[in-house]
Amino acid sequence: QVQLVESGGGLVQPGGSLRLSCAVSRSFFSMYDMGWYRQAPGKQRELVATITRDGTTNYADSVKGRFTISRDNAKNTLYLQMNSLKPEDTAVYYCNTISRGIPWGQGTQVTVSS
Repeated sequence: QVQLVESGGGLVQPGGSLRLSCAVSRSFFSMYDMGWYRQAPGKQRELVATITRDGTTNYADSVKGRFTISRDNAKNTLYLQMNSLKPEDTAVYYCNTISRGIPWGQGTQVTVSS
């Protein structure tokens, strides 16, 4: 079975930056549209950003202009560059296919606080 391992989270000040990584333990990574999701305390998990197999990206309105999703198919890795972070970005961040067909990983905690 495919495994997802998120990393790169941490505590940052408002306005700071962070780069998240998602390692996928299968070589067919390049075949799937991928996305980053997040879940804040007391809220539903939401889709933050997506990237298709051909590189087309899309973002939730709340992060548009601040976050950049990218992928390195050779390394089976998905990235999320987060800039101008806000306290509202505090959440556990997860990666998965857009179809969510892979069991969720543990996620990585992002905390934005002064």
